[in-house]
Amino acid sequence: MNPAYRPEDLKAQNDGFKWAKVGPGVIPAWIADMDLPTAPAVIEALRRRVGADLGYPAWLDKPNAGPLAEAFAERMAGRYNWSPDPSLVRSFSDLNQALQVLLHVWTKPGDGVAVHTPAYHPFLTTLQIMERPLYAIQAEPDGDSWRFEVPDLTGCRVLLLVNPHNPTGRVFTREELTALAEQAERHDLLVISDEIHSDLTFEPHQHIPFATILPERTVTLTSATKAFNLGGIRVSVAHLGHQGVRKALEAQPPFVYGSANLFGVEATVAAWRHGDAWLDEVRALLDRHRHTIADRLPGTFRYRIPQATYLAWLHVGREGMAEVIEREAKVLLTDGAGFGPGGAEYVRLNFATSEPILTEILNRLSGIR
Repeated sequence: MNPAYRPEDLKAQNDGFKWAKVGPGVIPAWIADMDLPTAPAVIEALRRRVGADLGYPAWLDKPNAGPLAEAFAERMAGRYNWSPDPSLVRSFSDLNQALQVLLHVWTKPGDGVAVHTPAYHPFLTTLQIMERPLYAIQAEPDGDSWRFEVPDLTGCRVLLLVNPHNPTGRVFTREELTALAEQAERHDLLVISDEIHSDLTFEPHQHIPFATILPERTVTLTSATKAFNLGGIRVSVAHLGHQGVRKALEAQPPFVYGSANLFGVEATVAAWRHGDAWLDEVRALLDRHRHTIADRLPGTFRYRIPQATYLAWLHVGREGMAEVIEREAKVLLTDGAGFGPGGAEYVRLNFATSEPILTEILNRLSGIR
């Protein structure tokens, strides 16, 4: 799993948002899409479906999207020792939609949402637009990783947990999750746990589903889109462990938030049930890449090796450096300012690419002062 593409080869072959945004000669390492081939199991599943029945699927009348919920439950049991009830699974287009729907049915403007910051920027935008005040749980450097000091969460209605964490790549320990569960109990919080990067956790670190610690308060959100590079399929799942949220959603019109599409379900089920050989190759490549960055990143940047994800959170010490890097090094990174408190002096680098392209990115960054 290491295609030896040059940047111009990839740009010619990819018409998605990641490569379409950049100008001539610029390497995109920003949005969380991979530059790697799609898992063969997914391609084969989609080909079979295209050549078969494209009418209404057999699971159309099932609120939990039938095979999608079953595949999710199987994967959680097989990889994470969690046996979720498939009947409690609902489908959404992606995690952003799921979050917005959950906040809409369970909170009101003025209700606080606790989030570990810096944070995935679309989530922060959602909170701002929906007028749900941010309660920041700030990341602090801690040796070769990060720690989060939990403030008083009085006034919060929701804890929005992103584990593994984007952008730092931190994987929360059982002790940390237990402490967060105690806070959720003390302040009567709904916990929305975004676990979309769980399949991209590197040994010896282990992903622990929050629902195994506090099931009755937790809504778990995930998707195959990050680990299997399927961002365009527009399918995610929510496991509704919180009874009140389940009732709130059941009170809504059945199709007001859309429903899972046939191809998205086919791709997701194929990835979760038959894609792990491909995923093992990808994780091995990403594991090498995260260490290559540590070995070769110029001293202008500071970097803590992520415990999960394919995202490097780089400290550059000045604001506005993403624009400088794009202009001078011809590498497009994500500006850390959009990630909220603690992000202004950082940039985020997506290293889910081939070894030659990562080498070229690091060579170009070496000229930044």
